[in-house]
Amino acid sequence: MQFTSTPRGARLARRLVSHRIDEWGYPYDSAPNETLTLIAAELTANAVRHGHVPGRDFHLRLIATATALRLEVADTRTERCPAPGELTAPPTDAESGRGLYLVSQLAHRWGVAPRAGAPGKLVWAELRLPPIR
Repeated sequence: MQFTSTPRGARLARRLVSHRIDEWGYPYDSAPNETLTLIAAELTANAVRHGHVPGRDFHLRLIATATALRLEVADTRTERCPAPGELTAPPTDAESGRGLYLVSQLAHRWGVAPRAGAPGKLVWAELRLPPIR
């Protein structure tokens, strides 16, 4: 889905993720729903704050398989790419810089790729799932 690169767009994207995961059998108060919703909040906030290009939106894609959920957030900014790998925790008194660290701790895998067919980047995160009971 496509969202405006605004705080409202990020909030709507986060709510969509939580709602869709609930529809897929992981209730709002389940660990997979809460975890992926938090990851969505961080990645969409980064798309709005760091990936915003005036007049351009960000895109979100949610993919479910039998064993994982994958969230992809694409924006049109190419020069501000996060570097996957070992991220260190920010200082406790830092006012920002926790988003991708949180993602790296919550997701089983995450990364960055060039955006296919358009300028920009795609930041993705995967969460392994327990079987639905």
